[in-house]
Amino acid sequence: MSTQPRPMPKVRSLACPNCGGTVEVRGLGRTLTVVCIQCLSVLDATTPSLQVIQQFRAKERFRPLIPLGVRGKLNGILYEVIGMQVRQMTADGVAYHWSEYVLFNPYRGFRYLTEYNGHWNVVSILQALPQAATRGIRPAALYMGATYRRFQGYQAATIYVMGEFPWRVQVGESVQCDDFIAPPRMLSREQTSDETVWSLGEYTPGAVIWQSFGLKGKPPIPAGVFANQPSPAGGQIGAAWKRFLVWLAVLIFIQFTAMLFHAGKTAFSQRYSFTQQTAGTHENSFVTDVFELSGRISDVEVKVNTDLDNNWAYFNLALINADTADAYDFSRQVSYYHGRDSDGTWTEGGSKASAVLPSIPAGRYYLRIEPEMDTAAARSTANSMRYQIQVIRDVTTWSFFFIGVVLLLIPPIWKTVRGGSFEQKRWAESDYSGGG
Repeated sequence: MSTQPRPMPKVRSLACPNCGGTVEVRGLGRTLTVVCIQCLSVLDATTPSLQVIQQFRAKERFRPLIPLGVRGKLNGILYEVIGMQVRQMTADGVAYHWSEYVLFNPYRGFRYLTEYNGHWNVVSILQALPQAATRGIRPAALYMGATYRRFQGYQAATIYVMGEFPWRVQVGESVQCDDFIAPPRMLSREQTSDETVWSLGEYTPGAVIWQSFGLKGKPPIPAGVFANQPSPAGGQIGAAWKRFLVWLAVLIFIQFTAMLFHAGKTAFSQRYSFTQQTAGTHENSFVTDVFELSGRISDVEVKVNTDLDNNWAYFNLALINADTADAYDFSRQVSYYHGRDSDGTWTEGGSKASAVLPSIPAGRYYLRIEPEMDTAAARSTANSMRYQIQVIRDVTTWSFFFIGVVLLLIPPIWKTVRGGSFEQKRWAESDYSGGG
């Protein structure tokens, strides 16, 4: 069997019966109408004399981005551009128009290219009908196992034609269109009083079209978001959240493994009572007994647990090495208030506080403690408290765990927000503005 590609048929040249200009027919017996480029007469290609069907005057002549007669390969099949029509729809008093190109291969038949604002679709006519369905309250269509959500419906009118067409094309003809999307694909239904045609389009970047047809320069830059344009985050959002869950599991494993190797041993615990004296009459500072912090260099947590009730206290603290006099100064404020108002009961703050001192060497230590309360109420019996001080050696901290979780959340949240923004822009152009 010969492996040589079959040659494209030769072009047939005829004379336009209206102006005498040359009319080229490339679609052989499959072309039903052809348009004379010189006088814009729509001719019946099935008659030997190219009978004039319609003459129209265009307010403007549209220049095709892909010239008629250009050949290119789509999915490995050689096609020739033989026709172009410009269609228009009106929404909220604004007219929008797009171009549709007719592609022909004598052995594979017709394919179509649509272009709107730099967005391209490769389109083929369906031989099987999609099934009607609903998604929520919205109409949908099922085709080849995929669900296509209804995007919009509109009237499409032909306002300009040139070249050849496998149907009886006329300027001014109008059809009811309904688009259903499952990016990067789109199902389109065109209905007239006596015919319904379904087609399937697949979003194709302009650079691919330019390369396929060997066009010069660069394709138009796409403007806005098209109905079936693939989302830049498509397929990445789910993958990003899956990666987050995997790394979260690893982080949890590391955290709980670290907890097994931390002793969490109480090195000191003592209860005290305190009453605020008038300012300047009493020194509140004191030191604890010496206690031992043993083992390797590790964190030390100092806990303060009070019985404050609708009051506050401030603690100036220092962990001091009894042998070297190295001191680690820190402070904590404790405040706890509660009550009832017109909205019900409320609470603010808490009666406990803690501080974690990192990388404390082993040795003999003591605490310097200086509590303080409101001096304005120094004579009040309510301005006193009992509290407990605890020193715990080698504790497990959760700060790095939560920092890790926040960092891991950044990629999936970013992709989710980016994808959501893209979908919002997509559906803003539909009959379901704001839906997604």
